[in-house]
Amino acid sequence: MLRNRYVRTILLSRLLLHLGIWIRNFAVLLYVTHLTDNDPIYVSLISVAEFAPIFLFAIIGGIFADRWRPKRTMAWSDALSALSVAAVWISVHNGLWLALLAGAFVSASLSQFSQPSAMKLFKQHVPGEQLQKVMAMFQTLVGIFTVLGPVVGAFIYLEYGIRVSLMLTVLLFAGSALVLSRLPKDEDAPSGELTTSFLHEMRNGFRYIRSNRSLRTLARTFAVSGLAVGLIQPMLIFVTTEKLGQPNDFLQWLIMASGASMLIGGAAIMGIAKRLEPGRMLAIGLVVSAVGTTGLGLSSVIWLTLLLQVIGGLFYPFIQVGIQTLMIKNTEAAFMGRVAGAITPMFMGMNVLGMSLGGLLKEAWTLTAVYAISGTLLIIGALLLGPILSRKTAVAAVRSAPNR
Repeated sequence: MLRNRYVRTILLSRLLLHLGIWIRNFAVLLYVTHLTDNDPIYVSLISVAEFAPIFLFAIIGGIFADRWRPKRTMAWSDALSALSVAAVWISVHNGLWLALLAGAFVSASLSQFSQPSAMKLFKQHVPGEQLQKVMAMFQTLVGIFTVLGPVVGAFIYLEYGIRVSLMLTVLLFAGSALVLSRLPKDEDAPSGELTTSFLHEMRNGFRYIRSNRSLRTLARTFAVSGLAVGLIQPMLIFVTTEKLGQPNDFLQWLIMASGASMLIGGAAIMGIAKRLEPGRMLAIGLVVSAVGTTGLGLSSVIWLTLLLQVIGGLFYPFIQVGIQTLMIKNTEAAFMGRVAGAITPMFMGMNVLGMSLGGLLKEAWTLTAVYAISGTLLIIGALLLGPILSRKTAVAAVRSAPNR
């Protein structure tokens, strides 16, 4: 895979970009909490600044990813992100620390233009039989930074302060843009893509998803899974204190167990990608996650809870890689940006809804009930994959039948 210039270049670019994002995010978080004495309103605003662009700009970024040349879009997005952080550095230097929130919002917004363009380049330049391995490689990269990102980001801020953290972020974002500039020149965009109206292209994107049975199925599964994950996302602290009877800081061990196993799971997928079709991979990931989630709500034993966290981490890449591979394989290159921009917010939107409902359900019922509901939703997500799985089975049967 690394012989593929596009895979190699985008991998290096994302490595620099992820590192910059983690350094920036932790610097902003720690600096703002220090200045505001842990004011929950400002801490919440940080999350809003980082996640709101997904809802506001994902579909817009996807449409422009289809309109514009992907290499140029990605390089300019990273370069503008570097400039926005540089402007924040100047503002902080002059005492305007609230600019940190605006800078995080602008940078996260630009990412919504860059990510669909990367998917489009993979669709154009990665052979179909390698897509699943490539997605696994990038999921492994996410797992690495899930484990190491908070450590690196906190260390740099605590050792060198907010100004050095921001300047390092500028250099990493600019480095990512420079790496992307080394990609071959983009193919010429079809002239029709540049003459149709923005709203017309948006309608065409949603019409394309509705007309594609696999994408409709994937969107439903993604939405249900997002709700399931959101319900339990804030609940792990209560598992730590109520179920296990441990202090708050024991939570880090549960998170580290899940993050470390994500690395192993992502690496394992690269080894079995050719033998496991992405629809089945996604279904397996959802079912195993459902069992593990339900078990977490029932367990009051430390070793069992840690084991369930490890199992969940191992199979989480199955879900992400399965979804991304199915999305790319079932989407034409001309619609890649719009499809990615429309389906991804479904997960995030339902995820936020789940986070909002999780606490209410815990108060109304029990922690065990919340985890059971989440597990049930994951099973429903797996069942919704029926049309994709049945179609793949039928195709495989036809291919294996003897010629007559």
